[in-house]
Amino acid sequence: MIGAALLGIATWSVLEYAIHRWLGHDKRWIRNVFGVEHTAHHARGHYFAPTWKKGLAAVIVAGVAIGPAVAVAGPSVGGAYVAGFVGFYLVYELIHRLNHTHAGWGPYGRWARRHHFWHHFHDPKANFGVTSPVWDVVFGTRVVPGRVLVPERLAMPWLVDPATGEVRAGLAEMYGLRRVKAG
Repeated sequence: MIGAALLGIATWSVLEYAIHRWLGHDKRWIRNVFGVEHTAHHARGHYFAPTWKKGLAAVIVAGVAIGPAVAVAGPSVGGAYVAGFVGFYLVYELIHRLNHTHAGWGPYGRWARRHHFWHHFHDPKANFGVTSPVWDVVFGTRVVPGRVLVPERLAMPWLVDPATGEVRAGLAEMYGLRRVKAG
């Protein structure tokens, strides 16, 4: 059962990359429910699809996947596969939201945030994996981020010191603000 759950996690991992890369950024495929929400997320950095939509997607996927998984592997192993898949999807959603709303939690959180923000603010053709760089390495889309310059209008509250309007102390080495020049 542990192996089945790990296989479910791995399945979500590759789908996380594929959905983000092709349904979220490939102009041939972008006119889909995910692509529309994802485009809004890139344009308005604080926008996330409503949680109910993500929960509904998880329920639908679990409902569709459980029958074939149980038919192929039996109730315990099939159920463990679907639980790993849907569970890691929910972990992905949490990590993605935390990347945008919190300053970072430990080395992994700081890495995930910079890796993802390089995609958002520097190169939308790179770093499609939110939870892991594995598939970016496999498909040649991984870029090691340098100093991330965030457009001022999209700056997250955790990044900017409200008293100075500058990047908070301790983050300026890794982040900066890209300001629009007047006139």
